[in-house]
This record gives sequence, C-alpha cells and structure tokens, in this order.
Amino acid sequence: MLSIRSHLLKMLLRRSVRKTSHIPFSQCRPLMDRQVRLFKSARGVSQSCTRVGGRDAQWLIPQRAVADAAVLYLHGGAYVSGSIRSHRALASHIARASQVRVLLLDYRLAPEHPFPAALEDAVAAFEWMQSELGLQPDRIVIAGDSAGGGLSLATALRIRNSGQPLPRALVALSPWTDLTCSGESFARLGHKDPFFPTADRLHQAALAYAHQTPLNHPEVSPRFADLCGLPEIYIQVGSDEALLSDSVDLAKRANDARVSVRLEEWPGMWHVWQLFCDWMPESRDAISRIGGYINDALKRDAS
Repeated sequence: MLSIRSHLLKMLLRRSVRKTSHIPFSQCRPLMDRQVRLFKSARGVSQSCTRVGGRDAQWLIPQRAVADAAVLYLHGGAYVSGSIRSHRALASHIARASQVRVLLLDYRLAPEHPFPAALEDAVAAFEWMQSELGLQPDRIVIAGDSAGGGLSLATALRIRNSGQPLPRALVALSPWTDLTCSGESFARLGHKDPFFPTADRLHQAALAYAHQTPLNHPEVSPRFADLCGLPEIYIQVGSDEALLSDSVDLAKRANDARVSVRLEEWPGMWHVWQLFCDWMPESRDAISRIGGYINDALKRDAS
C-alpha cells in the first residue's frame, strides 16, 4: 500500500511539471537545482570537492567507508540539466546506505556539448578512479538515474568495446535507455506519470543530446545495444512511469545476452522517486536496497 506522503507528492509533482513544461532547457538547470534544496544530505556523510578530467566532481564519504571501493554516480536530467547540486542529497544517502564512498560527476551537458561529451567524461572518470586512486576496476560500481542510468550502461559498453576491464556492477534507477522514445509504456502510462505525460519534452532533449548521431545508436540508446559481456545490472523502476518499458526491454535484452540482471518494478512509483531521499518511506526503502545491492556485489567480487 502506498504511503499518504507519496500520494501527496505525486499530486504536487504533476502540478509543478505542468507549469514548467515549456521552459527552455537553459532555464531548467537552475530550476532543478532550486527544487531539490529541501532534500537534505545524509547525516554522517562528508563532502569533498575535486576535479576529474577537467570536470567538477564531489566525493560523498560515509564515516565507515571501505577503503578499496567506490561508486561513480552519474546524475539524471535528460542530458540537458542536472548537476552536483541537484543530486548531492541522493548520492549522499546512497553512500550512507552502502557505506561506500560515492564520486558524483558533473559531466558536460547538451545542447552545448552533445554526444559523446557526457560519455567521454564518464569514461575518463572511471579511468581516473583507477589511475589516481589505485582502485581496481572490479571494485568500482557505476550508478545513475534516468539519463545517468542510461549513461552508466553506455559507459560500460564503451569500456567493454575498448577491451579494458569492466566495473563490478551497474545500478540504474529509472534509466532512460531508448532515446527514440518508442517504448510502449509512453502511450499506456503517460496519464499516470507526473513527469512525462507525453514524450514531447524527452524527444526534444534526445535530439539536443544525440545531435547528428542516430537516436538508436547503442551508446546513445543502450536499449538497442549488444549487452554481451557487461557486468551485472540492478534496475529500479516505477510501475507508473512512462519510461517503464525502457527498463523492462533492457532487462530482457540483458537476459538474452546472459548478463545477470535484477529488475525491481515498484508499484505506484514514478520516475526517480528515490530523489526524495528520506521524505517518504518508498524512497528510504529503495535507497536501502541500493545500498544492500552495492554491498553484496562488492562482497561477491571479494569472494
């Protein structure tokens, strides 16, 4: 049964998104940063700024963090918005839940920096964590939400195709994996989704990001990629979000490619409900499961 708070937040989100649906992407960035100011970072998690491959980044470090592992977190925002500020709280709660330090990357955004800029930044950060921190690749988990979830998968694809060692696991929260926006859930669930009642806004962002690259290019839309050889994947997605089929279709392709994948469909939840951190029980429970999964994946690697 859904919590009362989740019902109220869903109604408020629907009204808020309706009012801002025509705002240019350039104005969405500060708006997104302001909207999450009420989300507080997790207690007991320190913050430290750094530079990674010429990009800003921030460490979120829990008090008892393991020394030989880390999470690379790639924020959402449809590749045209999102930042360290907008996702600091979520990344800090994941750090506390997993007791693993999290590196939150401020990768380049479209339309100023279309594909493959964000992908190059993410791969560079993964390589930096190995060269500068001495981490083994299989002691790194790459995670992300929405566009960041798709980017996590694209990063693993680029690493695999280069012949380099892969990260231990991938964590994708409501991942945007099909930038053609052709999933069947858009038509079926648009009336329930407070963020994306239609695919119009996402389609504009997809075109801004892909630029001259086909939208079905596997590193733009991992939904169309050959997933063979990728590390294990953990997916959380809401049953009421228009992007549901992006997760379901990806999980099927992973299974067909014999990649270990765990897909959790959360009843009544919307796109990236985890962002509400400790505001509602469904967010707390989801983050707790993310932390447990990261811990278990790293333990399986150690054994």
